[in-house]
Amino acid sequence: MTAKIHEPIRHFYTHKFLFYYVLIHVPPKIQNKKVFFVTNQLKTSSAEMVKQAKNRITEITAAQALDLYQDEKVVIVDIRDIRERQKLGFIPGSYHAPRGMLEFWIDPQSPYFKDIFGEDKRFILHCASGWRSALSAATLTDMGFIVEHISDGFSGWLEAGGQVEMPATRPPKA
Repeated sequence: MTAKIHEPIRHFYTHKFLFYYVLIHVPPKIQNKKVFFVTNQLKTSSAEMVKQAKNRITEITAAQALDLYQDEKVVIVDIRDIRERQKLGFIPGSYHAPRGMLEFWIDPQSPYFKDIFGEDKRFILHCASGWRSALSAATLTDMGFIVEHISDGFSGWLEAGGQVEMPATRPPKA
C-alpha cells in the first residue's frame, strides 16, 4: 500500500515537540486519518537522564529528610514551581529556588547569586517526585556544588507524614 499526499505537509507545535502531519490516501475504512510522527528523535529520554543522574548523586528518602529538616545546618531547597508551592504547600523552613534559576543562584560569580548558597550547610533538593531534583542535583554536582536530593520528593514527604506549611493568603486587590 502506498500513501499519496493530498496536501502540502503542514507543521505545528505541541508540548515543545515539532510534529508534522500528512493527510494520506488509504483504503476507505480508515480514510482521512492523520499520521503523527516526531521529526526530532531524542538520543536520550528524560527517564534515562534521570536514571543516569541517580547513579552519580547522593539520594536520601523523604523519611530520612524528616529527621533532618529542623537541623539548622541543613537547608531543604524546594525547586518546584511557585504554583506548586502555593497549591500544595511546602516543607516548613524550606528555601524556594526555582529550578530555572538554581545554577545561577548557587554560582558566586553570577549576578544572581544568593548568599544562602555560600553558607557552610548541607543542601538537600526536592521537587514533587524526585525527577527534577535528581537532574538538578547532577547539574550542581557537575558544577562542584555538594548537594543531595530527596529521591521520592514532596509526594514522599507527604506519605512519610511530614509537616506542610501553606503560604499566607493574599488579601484581594481593591
